[in-house]
Amino acid sequence: MQRRIFGTTAAAAVLGLLIPLAGCGSDGGASDSGTLRLVAAEYGDNQAASSKVFWDKVSADFTKANPDIKVQVQLLPWADIDREVSRMVKAGNAPDIALMGSYSDFAAQGKLYSADELLSVSTEANFLQPLVEAGSVGNTLYGLPWVASSRLLFYNEKLLADAGVISRGAPGGWQPKSWSDLQAAARKLKGNGVPTPLAIPLGPEEAHAEAMIWELSNGGGYADSSGHYNLASDQNIQTFTWIKNNLVGAGLTGPVPPSQLNRADAFAGFLRGEVGMVNGYPSLLHEARAKGIGVGAVSMPVSDTLGAGETPPTVGVADWMMAFKQNGKRTQIGKFLEFIYQDKNLKEFAGRYHLLPSTVSATRTPAGGGVDGTDQQFLTALRGAQLYPVNDPTWVTVSDTIKRNIGRAVEPNGDPKGVLEDIASKANEAEKKKH
Repeated sequence: MQRRIFGTTAAAAVLGLLIPLAGCGSDGGASDSGTLRLVAAEYGDNQAASSKVFWDKVSADFTKANPDIKVQVQLLPWADIDREVSRMVKAGNAPDIALMGSYSDFAAQGKLYSADELLSVSTEANFLQPLVEAGSVGNTLYGLPWVASSRLLFYNEKLLADAGVISRGAPGGWQPKSWSDLQAAARKLKGNGVPTPLAIPLGPEEAHAEAMIWELSNGGGYADSSGHYNLASDQNIQTFTWIKNNLVGAGLTGPVPPSQLNRADAFAGFLRGEVGMVNGYPSLLHEARAKGIGVGAVSMPVSDTLGAGETPPTVGVADWMMAFKQNGKRTQIGKFLEFIYQDKNLKEFAGRYHLLPSTVSATRTPAGGGVDGTDQQFLTALRGAQLYPVNDPTWVTVSDTIKRNIGRAVEPNGDPKGVLEDIASKANEAEKKKH
């Protein structure tokens, strides 16, 4: 988030404290062989939406079924959790389980149990395949996917209709095929007074997601077919050169430059009716429709160079459960993971935040459960999605470099080739340190 799927605000920072959950003794620690410590990211952006509600219930239910095992959960903001868990591990006080955005650095250090040491064959086989691939180092699964999302291009139906891009009430909505279609729509939106025709959030909050969406739609991406970083590829350079010249330079991305626009601000603008188009995920769609905003969601169109008929993968994002070896509680951890990965628990958590559950069985839509109709198109996209290279232990460093620098590539005086080559150089340095 950071790869994060669900944005967190400063309000969530107050929730970064140790919370003894229902069924958990507050005096239980790492020295208590019957107590599991879980450090989890806080998904809620206010007290009412806090993840504590879920963990209270699921921990109490688990301890009722397993009286000899208690669970203690510490909730931390997304901005802090990677750093804090790393600090705990280095200090010899690793949690038994963590739920966060990256796992591969710990796997590379030999700190984690593998899935086959924790889960039954049926539970391990139940994960969605793209998530298994992203959670595996070599052929071994260390990052257990928890919840996920995919990204689609959202558009405000009223703004596009008012600008003459689409006809009011037209069946099937708008289906842009190429970047030129996006550019043409953005011009009409600008001509009709829309402050931000096309939001391209390349600010440091989550620029790596936005950048990857555009790169994939031009046949590029972060890695080549062999899995090695290919950040300054010809396709990627062409992508940001086109954005700079045809969108930013034409004044079609709004009053705030993409390098200064964070995802949260772009989404807030969309919810205020000031943004015509933006790449988003399920929770934004639910929130917009709850406000009465008519929203269309389509796959990102491809570049004119790539050509019609090409269907590049969408961007997929996931959060990861990981189990640390340090305290030697493999059996207890396995029991808890088997419990929380039951469909009812996984669906409940995913549903709270309009995210996608990570397992095949939990995504089915029988009466009374599964993924709802609004989220189904995101699930379809996720099945063929490409995720960040989170199984590379250097990804935390590389993604941070991308987040803080990629926006410069589309500034008026920016040099896309130079910026990408600089990012690639830093990635190469991280790779060398790994070995």
